[in-house]
Amino acid sequence: MKGIVLAGGTATRLYPATLGISKQLLPIYNKPMVYYPISLLMLAGIRDILIISTPHDLPGFRRLLGTGASWGVQFHYAEQARPGGLAEAFIVGREFIGDDGVCLVLGDNILHGAGLAEMLQAAAARPTGCTLFGYQVTHPERYGVAEIDRAGKILSLEEKPKAPRSNLAVTGLYFYDNAVVDIAAHLAPSPRGELEITDVNLAYVARDAARLEVLGRGFAWLDTGTHDSFLDAANFVQVLERRQGVYIAALEEIAYRMGFIDAAQLAKLGDAMAMTDYGKYLQAVARGE
Repeated sequence: MKGIVLAGGTATRLYPATLGISKQLLPIYNKPMVYYPISLLMLAGIRDILIISTPHDLPGFRRLLGTGASWGVQFHYAEQARPGGLAEAFIVGREFIGDDGVCLVLGDNILHGAGLAEMLQAAAARPTGCTLFGYQVTHPERYGVAEIDRAGKILSLEEKPKAPRSNLAVTGLYFYDNAVVDIAAHLAPSPRGELEITDVNLAYVARDAARLEVLGRGFAWLDTGTHDSFLDAANFVQVLERRQGVYIAALEEIAYRMGFIDAAQLAKLGDAMAMTDYGKYLQAVARGE
């Protein structure tokens, strides 16, 4: 399975902080925001990853991530010249996807919780259909909302409904079989002129091939759309890392835990940042502490 991180957009709600830099390159506490969605792909076992961003911001992602070789993954890069909707990622990335399934994750998506890696790996292993992830919210009318049966099969999907049929918001993490490439290619633009991810998901619902995994108690799905929620996300990460002594979305550690690199390679990555707490943490993990 391939992975795509969609990290475009202008993040106007975060101006002036994002006037000169992509939102996804800003730090959430001690690491760039884009580390968090990439961590979800790596935890799912995905090692071939396409970063899609604007022509202006793509060089910044290349400088930050490089080829991915030091983490045992491979990064590819593609431009989205203007916002054309989330589903456009499958058109931009069609050649990259090839005949494989694909997981799309939004560049500002932050998910955390015990057992998440197992859920991601199970979704990646499903040979057909699509798997979405739902999170209970207090204001579902602000989100795409899924109605499911007891087995998790999606019965209906609505975008920002006035009368929601459930309180399960669909997060920005989507697993698809290869049919998504043709589904996206035949979508008609919405009234706002974009290819909507909800229309892709509805195509799978119509095929009776869509399921939703509910992220229940103990999971966090963090928003970073405003200055306050951005700070809240950073504070959340800080508190968990300080109290638990375990880092969230440390890509070097994930690469090691997933078997993409060995302890000696991890130690080398930690040595390069030995003057920081982050580097010291990686060194300790490499030593088995």
